[in-house]
Amino acid sequence: MRVSVITTVLNEGESIRTLLDTLTHQSRLPDEVLITDGGSTDDTLAVLHEYARNGRLPLNILSAPGSNISEGRNVAIRAASGPIIATTDAGVHLSPDWLSKLVAPIQAGSAISAGFFLPDPKNLFETAMGATVLPHKAEIDPESFLPSSRSVAFLKESWEAVGGYPEWLDYCEDLIFDMRLRDRHGPFTFVPDAVAHFRPRGSLGSFFTQYYRYARGDGKADLWRVRHAIRYVTYLLGIPLIIWLAITHSGWFWGLFLLGGAAYTHRPAVHLWPALAAVSLKEKLAALTLIPIIRLVGDAAKMIGYPVGVWWRLTSGRAQDWRAAMAAGRGRGEKGVPAD
Repeated sequence: MRVSVITTVLNEGESIRTLLDTLTHQSRLPDEVLITDGGSTDDTLAVLHEYARNGRLPLNILSAPGSNISEGRNVAIRAASGPIIATTDAGVHLSPDWLSKLVAPIQAGSAISAGFFLPDPKNLFETAMGATVLPHKAEIDPESFLPSSRSVAFLKESWEAVGGYPEWLDYCEDLIFDMRLRDRHGPFTFVPDAVAHFRPRGSLGSFFTQYYRYARGDGKADLWRVRHAIRYVTYLLGIPLIIWLAITHSGWFWGLFLLGGAAYTHRPAVHLWPALAAVSLKEKLAALTLIPIIRLVGDAAKMIGYPVGVWWRLTSGRAQDWRAAMAAGRGRGEKGVPAD
């Protein structure tokens, strides 16, 4: 069964080389690699054509200027000749057995499979970032796991049946796509050894932008209402209430901040500590101090981004009622959902 690896890029420049090099050295080579360029203005296209000329990968370069991530992926998948699609992102480096392990469940009869991703930090800040925001394999529940599209595979016919990636959505698009696939086929087959390694964000500014966009996507797609509501209640009601109680009633209420802070940072600290074995005590303390800062910045970005997305959903007229579409499909005795 032919396997097509797809991704979409925009101004990736040198970072695309890492992905192409690791695809070249896969134990199971892709039958074709399709990359959609969304209108890059740097040397991305020159690098892609360089790799296409050297003949080491069956590389097909597609052009879709102005396309978002969903549109770029759909363009590549639509052009794919293989019945099995594996998706990844530019800038990652893939474990040598990534493709063979990722597609093995599909070749054995499954329709969807999910790989995993690990941080590839280059400095102490990125190490702390990865430990703070990313899950560990042991924490993944395969029954509910919704994989990132940097490491996922599916049948092309399943992509078509669920309407492809939602082109009305610019971020969190892979979650909607995952939910549609899971609604059709059941849980993803989890393949934890099909690993894509990527660099965490290298600054608080870029991290804020990333999480703002994620939360804006949540608002556009009407995702995770309860999670976002809890965050607003905590910051806008809970924390001011504790401060008022501590000032007006008893200083013991300040202890709630210690308890909350411990709960807030415990899991990231457990993740981070083994990665700090070779650094000095000063660096250990600096890295641990970054955890609450990163979490606070992430929460702020989400609280700002989410209402922006909700407003867009309510006023733009472009949002799709994808939950109703899934329910309608089930009501007709189908597991698939119609295209957008």
